[in-house]
Amino acid sequence: MILWSSPLTLYTRSELINKVAELFIVRASGYGLDSLRKYPQWELSNNELTRLLAKGVGGVILYGGTILDIKNRTQQLKSWSHKQILLCADVEEGVGQRFEGATWLVPPMALGLRFLKSAQEAIAFAERYGEVVGEQARSCGLNWVLAPVCDINTNPENPVINMRAWGDDPHSVAQLVCAFNKGLSSQGVLSCAKHFPGHGDTSCDSHLLLPILEHDFSRLEEIELVPFKALIKQGLNSVMTAHLLLQKIDNKFPATLSEKILSNLLRKRIGFNGLIVTDALVMKAISQKYSSSEAALMAFKAGADLIMMPENPDEAINAIVNSLSNGSIPIERLHQSLERRQNEIMKLNECKLHGPSDSFKSSSKIFEEGYKFSDQLINLSIQTNNIKLKDFKGAVNLIRVDKIFSNPFLNEFSPALSIPRSFGLDNIISHNMAPDIFNNDLNSPLKTNIFGDKKIILQLFMRGNPFVEKIYSKDFWISVIKYLQSESRLLALLVYGSFYVWESLFDVLDSSIPALYSPGQMSLAQKKALEYLFNENSSNEFSLTISNSEVEFTN
Repeated sequence: MILWSSPLTLYTRSELINKVAELFIVRASGYGLDSLRKYPQWELSNNELTRLLAKGVGGVILYGGTILDIKNRTQQLKSWSHKQILLCADVEEGVGQRFEGATWLVPPMALGLRFLKSAQEAIAFAERYGEVVGEQARSCGLNWVLAPVCDINTNPENPVINMRAWGDDPHSVAQLVCAFNKGLSSQGVLSCAKHFPGHGDTSCDSHLLLPILEHDFSRLEEIELVPFKALIKQGLNSVMTAHLLLQKIDNKFPATLSEKILSNLLRKRIGFNGLIVTDALVMKAISQKYSSSEAALMAFKAGADLIMMPENPDEAINAIVNSLSNGSIPIERLHQSLERRQNEIMKLNECKLHGPSDSFKSSSKIFEEGYKFSDQLINLSIQTNNIKLKDFKGAVNLIRVDKIFSNPFLNEFSPALSIPRSFGLDNIISHNMAPDIFNNDLNSPLKTNIFGDKKIILQLFMRGNPFVEKIYSKDFWISVIKYLQSESRLLALLVYGSFYVWESLFDVLDSSIPALYSPGQMSLAQKKALEYLFNENSSNEFSLTISNSEVEFTN
């Protein structure tokens, strides 16, 4: 009976604010000092963090810093709160993807490709992948990993999912994400399946625009929902929403704000009883149309339990508090979300009592084992036509990256630059902030006068990248390869990242030209690929060797 009383007969307004705030996740830098924040427009200052955590905010998403920084930071944040908080990060490809010193693994699509060769091996690797991510996350003080990505990458041109997905087949993806989740959960951290009900067929980046899809329920049942259902059946802590519009299901509201999708489909039809968390509300797909208060309130009404990164947390909290106070949202709705959150907190506490213990394994041992696993996956995933580079004297090492700032895999000491430089090659980097060395003419796509008569080793770092507005198409890069070959100027091709780009380019590549592909873009992958290319370390052996006559691809 008490649940139907006025909220203010149950709580004072300040108590109600504290309860509602528990459902909010704000962003912080992994560094302890405000002056070290890389993204101050999103990462709150320490004054704001201490104030909001005292107000009752129940979670923090972290980015940046070293593993020592993040260990200290998580302890600091916990000391600023009077309740148990969720500490999470987007570490889909290993803790080293966001925090220096930890392990950065090949993207999940690499195991999707491996699945085609050996399903059982890929599943075993996926479980170990989850274990490594979970163990290192827990070692750093994180208790919630925002993975796995459950999107089926049915659009090879997808600008934001792409290699983050575990494949383009729903059934293989379901097996791989379930294996990953099993490994992750074994380490005593919470998981999060994303992005419901499926972001894999989009053609624009929801960080920048609202994607619109024409999928109906039958399409979702056949493809997009398969991995989510498998994980929910297995046991899943949380699901993250997708900022996209499904016109045939709800032509008015994006999935994150849609009761038809969150309450009717995910809760009632599929039967998910865990936490529903929004993707970041600061993303343009939402924030271009809705204010912080509008988006948070609509998401909560639609069925979301946790609200991630509203632009103005205070406004968002107050909007829900006011709606509860005036009765437009029943107080039991708040209690349901708080109960779901508490259930997951209790699972964390149970794991602390009976789960894995760091006392049995040193921190250095955890990261050493992770590094060895990363090395193993890189060796398994690199593909080459087994042709070594021969006459490269006086050549140019041309590198293309989609973005140069905040680039975690390329600096002046990266193997992609340092190894060719050690052999006397000149380095040229093409990126989104530099004068363009390419033409819009597919018949003459490269401004070759820049290079004189020098031949070119072309290294392409390409994959779906959030916030990158200008990305050259596969057709453009095909024209570049054809042009360089017609001019007899292409010495070698290396592609890091997108398998779809590699597939397209390899199809038109002359069989006599050395070529290598690595799903991973990290320094270790660069080093292995270039040492092999320059024949510096002939002991490198990659399990996936290919020729023009025996290529196996996913799509």
